[in-house]
Amino acid sequence: MENLNDLAAFGAVARERSFTRAAAKLRVSPSALSQTVRNLEERLGIRLLTRTTRSVAPTEAGERLLRTITPHFDEIAAELAALSELRDKPAGTVRITAGEHPAISVLQPALKRFLPDHPDINVEIIIDYGLTDIVAEGYDAGVRMGEQVAKDMIAVPIGPEMRMAVVASPNYFKRHPRPETPQDLTAHKCINIRLPTYGGVFSWGLTKEGREVKVRGEGQLVFNSLSMRLSSALDGLGVAYMPEDQALPHIAKGRLVRVLEDWCPYFPGYHLYYPSRRQQSPALALLVDILRYRGG
Repeated sequence: MENLNDLAAFGAVARERSFTRAAAKLRVSPSALSQTVRNLEERLGIRLLTRTTRSVAPTEAGERLLRTITPHFDEIAAELAALSELRDKPAGTVRITAGEHPAISVLQPALKRFLPDHPDINVEIIIDYGLTDIVAEGYDAGVRMGEQVAKDMIAVPIGPEMRMAVVASPNYFKRHPRPETPQDLTAHKCINIRLPTYGGVFSWGLTKEGREVKVRGEGQLVFNSLSMRLSSALDGLGVAYMPEDQALPHIAKGRLVRVLEDWCPYFPGYHLYYPSRRQQSPALALLVDILRYRGG
């Protein structure tokens, strides 16, 4: 850094051909500027400026050095100017980690509206079901259920309350009786979920009148993909447990049948979270505002 400061000082004097004018531009005293250039010459072991009582001019070595450093300092100045423009024109890449369902149901619809109006912003979404340390992994933000967000994070609601649905195809229920209670699911072919957060096959949480029942049904299929669970249910391969919004269109068209609906209450929805200690980039701040759920 000392060399860079001294080179900048030398460049100012060489261009202005005056310690007085260069000192005024750099907001330092002429004597301090002269000493800075002298220190640089001593370190390099070569004279860079010819000084007289009336003028200052670069030596041959000084001219060569000036030609070398000027383009680089111009590049730095241009980049700093470009960075300052980001305050008014958000740009750059925003990296987000999220599960498949919030990526499909919340982020994708928002990005469809957001990106065409902000061509200088790129968004990278990594599907991950683990409780990722977004700071350690270099993410700008993550998406989780409200109750899963760490206390030292800023959490912004980005969706309404959610509800799960237990579903199977009409063809499946022609071959198997419909379950009337959560315990009945143990006799069915359940299409299960494996999530790293839970360390194994995910237990279906069903609640009614304050009573919660955890069901771990048996089945031939285990996925960590929502789309595969939905496809398998539509194919009649078993009973699936999934976010209600993904099942409702198929229920409405008769492709899926819902059971145990009274055991599926609402719960807090998705939140976007990011470190409270880190200053938001303008691009992230803009995306947070777009994603923020305002009800309705």
